Amino acid sequence: MTSTDKTGGSPGVDAAGSEPSRQSSANLPVVYSPRRRRFIVDWLKEIFGLGGSEDVRASISDALEADVTGQDHLSAEERLMLRNVLELRHLRADDVMVPRADIVSVDLNTRLRDVLQEFQKAGHSRLPVVRESLDDPVGFVHIKDLLAFMTKAASIRRRSKKADAQSAQDLDLGKVDLTKTLAQAKLTRDVLYVPPSMPAGDLLAKMQATRLHMAIIVDEYGGTDGLATIEDLVEEIVGDIEDEHDETTGPMVAPAGEDVFIADARMPIDELQAALGNGLELSEDVLEDVDTLGGLVFSHLGRVPVRGELVNIPGGYEIEVLDADPRRIKRVRIRRRNTPSGRRPRHQDNVAAE
Repeated sequence: MTSTDKTGGSPGVDAAGSEPSRQSSANLPVVYSPRRRRFIVDWLKEIFGLGGSEDVRASISDALEADVTGQDHLSAEERLMLRNVLELRHLRADDVMVPRADIVSVDLNTRLRDVLQEFQKAGHSRLPVVRESLDDPVGFVHIKDLLAFMTKAASIRRRSKKADAQSAQDLDLGKVDLTKTLAQAKLTRDVLYVPPSMPAGDLLAKMQATRLHMAIIVDEYGGTDGLATIEDLVEEIVGDIEDEHDETTGPMVAPAGEDVFIADARMPIDELQAALGNGLELSEDVLEDVDTLGGLVFSHLGRVPVRGELVNIPGGYEIEVLDADPRRIKRVRIRRRNTPSGRRPRHQDNVAAE
């Protein structure tokens, strides 16, 4: 996955002392082989690259309707994927992007040895390249380009003993100058620059046409909002894609007692509502303004909270901030207000239901 390929997926969620319940196999991310992943990508490119996309959507709708009436037989996974294909037209680039705060990038003047270390730490296959800040992106670097550069620099040709005198290669890694910068090695590839409002289907088609599989989402002032890769778009159809190199991660929300949950602050509001049994009572204005659990807390307080702060939200729930830094909320505890907390709140307020 990329820096941005949602690499590694969502961070694990612990229960602040309580071990979260194990995920069932039904909730685990789907793991596809590289060959299957390429097939899925090519299939989606074909759908959204076709001029007659309306005919394609009509065919998908007909297939779903036929299955409901018993005229066809689709598995639950197939039905879900087809529905997601239809829903993709309603998503925008900023719905599928990796937010700015989660982007791992390298500077154009970073030495190659440091770039290697960053790849190793991040676990990504692609890293965006910037000039001093995320608001001045210049492209991205792919791990395979870096390895190809190193292999070429380390190559030692020798004569083969075969009659045809074919040359063979040995590698002397000591010949590789890892003090060179990305700029000097000329390893940067181009990226797309798109607005947050671009439809996700159009972005997928543009990636196909340009053969550029990473896009920087820029705001009206040219600042970086986030980035999206072709894998991010594919995951909107088939769910999380993980391979053998991805670290096993926990769920976005995990039970930690009776009516108590530990949640990642990046959890989408709609997923939170589903996890809580749709018990949240949020106004339409709130739902339009915020996308995540952390955004809900931000919108109420108007600032980044500190650890231990409590916020009451409609529906009888209380949010306690478990982990936060000066820029963002990371982890929270959610508890029904009629459940004893066992601790005195440092801050408590109410979110107006409006």
